[in-house]
Amino acid sequence: MKTYIIIAVLLTMLMGTALAQNVNISNVTAFKQALEKDGFTVQQGEVGVFDLIKLYNLGILPSAYANNPTTRYLAYFVPPAPGRKVNELGHKIAKLLGKSGNATAYYALRPDEAVIFVGRTPPECRFFNFDADLMFRTYGNETRWIFSNIGDPLNLDVIKTAGTSNGSTGSPFNQTTMIVTTADKGIDQRIRAAAQSSGYSDGIINTIVLPSSMLHMGLQNNSDTFSMYIRPALFEDKQAGNDYLNNTPATILRVTPNESKKLDPYNVPERRVRGTGKTEFDLMDDLAELQEAILKKYSNSNPSELPTSLWILDGIDGLQKGINSLGPNNDAIYLWTANQTVNSPTPPFPNISLYYPFVRHPAITLGNDTNEFIIVYGVNHVATGKATYSNFALYGADGWNGVGSVNDPDLNGTADEYLPDNPNAKYLYVYKIARHANGDTHCFEVPTGPGGYGIGLNQTLFIGWRLYHEKATKTGPSFSEIIYDRAIKFDPKK
Repeated sequence: MKTYIIIAVLLTMLMGTALAQNVNISNVTAFKQALEKDGFTVQQGEVGVFDLIKLYNLGILPSAYANNPTTRYLAYFVPPAPGRKVNELGHKIAKLLGKSGNATAYYALRPDEAVIFVGRTPPECRFFNFDADLMFRTYGNETRWIFSNIGDPLNLDVIKTAGTSNGSTGSPFNQTTMIVTTADKGIDQRIRAAAQSSGYSDGIINTIVLPSSMLHMGLQNNSDTFSMYIRPALFEDKQAGNDYLNNTPATILRVTPNESKKLDPYNVPERRVRGTGKTEFDLMDDLAELQEAILKKYSNSNPSELPTSLWILDGIDGLQKGINSLGPNNDAIYLWTANQTVNSPTPPFPNISLYYPFVRHPAITLGNDTNEFIIVYGVNHVATGKATYSNFALYGADGWNGVGSVNDPDLNGTADEYLPDNPNAKYLYVYKIARHANGDTHCFEVPTGPGGYGIGLNQTLFIGWRLYHEKATKTGPSFSEIIYDRAIKFDPKK
């Protein structure tokens, strides 16, 4: 009798796990069988958090590549092509991130291969997308770290899921979806046919195109290397979000045709167009009034206005120049406290740290003195409708390690005390950065560690802003329609 009880409990646990992950195991199994029947070799990979700070602290990566502290990104870990092994760097990174090591976040693809995500979208959150990046490219005899996005990501407003199929306007969150990443139309069509034969509706299948005309597809030493990332931000239920990140209900498949057929490559897809023509510039005089009020409030300290410039440009810029793009996303725009946009040659990985001296940003440090702090202020771009979510983050200038961020919900109402009689104060914000808040409720306290999780008292730093996803265009806002965020460093008077 006890044996039956134990078996029943185990079955219940297994069923519970499957239900919790919302993965239809029978459908995935049938899908793999259908692909194999159609002449594909199917290998299973993994999904997991790609922790840049951890890898930086361990010395695996020479920087944290301007990680966004608001969110932990997920990466596809993809098996190598049949008959090949995971390269040493990919294996090491995967193992350190808690994965099997049999699949890598950096992989090459034949022009007739595909990588498939089958599973659930993130639970309710402010924003998410799936994005393909070109990570390494060979120029002559030099392999460079490029980290360039390839095209438009698949975001919550355009993705097809079980909740949005058949013209439905249902929620895109926590829904079954399939995402095929491939360069070939014929392969995509065969995958879709196999999916439908195993119970998946065509209405939930998405294709992320790898355009062969601008990429070096293949498995040779000089072929491009890719990555796929999932960016979820600001979960409604933090526990549900953590559960999704730590145990993502999805399967990653690499499919390779056993017999080569004539290629039918995709053309480069049209990109979503940024900009609506509506700007934030009516708020320029209000912002000037806010700046005056800030300087008046802190008149006992010495102010130094920090420059603001474009930070990370479109990945296509980096791809064409052969420089590190720093992983931009077409659903976002980026600003920072520096004198220039990132734009310089990139040496081969892993000596990327040599790249940073080319960038001129003010040598700002932040000490323990209560009269030493930074005031960040500007337009709340979510309040104006130019972004779905925005934040600013603090970075160590040496390691480009983001140690914390302030998100747009925390900015609401923060300008009211400075502009009590201005009705446009609701579109503005003011926030303090210091080592100690000293009772200030609108203050980010800068940690000193451990390691890349902090910035030392004598280490230089900078501020980076992200503006994600204008609803009206379903892509990132336009630089030409937003007012740049600003910052002032205050020091004790001597």
